[in-house]
Amino acid sequence: MDKRALKREYKEAAVAAGVYRVWNKQRDRSLVGSNVNVNAILNRHRAELRMGAHRNRELQGEWNEIGEDGFVFEVLDTLPASDEPGYDVKGELRVLEELWLERLQPYGERGYNVPPK
Repeated sequence: MDKRALKREYKEAAVAAGVYRVWNKQRDRSLVGSNVNVNAILNRHRAELRMGAHRNRELQGEWNEIGEDGFVFEVLDTLPASDEPGYDVKGELRVLEELWLERLQPYGERGYNVPPK
């Protein structure tokens, strides 16, 4: 395949919406979130951590202390693509994220998420 074909294929590829986790495997702590482009948000978290500019100071501090090898960036769940009119992908993502937050409880000693009010 030539460069143009590869570039076109990349641009036309379906973008996965889903729930992700940045997992500190050494301390078993997680940051859980969701995004309409789950792979892009994981890349953003990784880049911010590498640059020392992540908005979650606690996560950044542990990254600086432990190093990149102590963390795993993973997709926990994805939503199936839908052409259905009126499909609310953001609403579905919120529900899916809440399920994972309830399951993993990534708050306090277990994670970096802010506990619900």
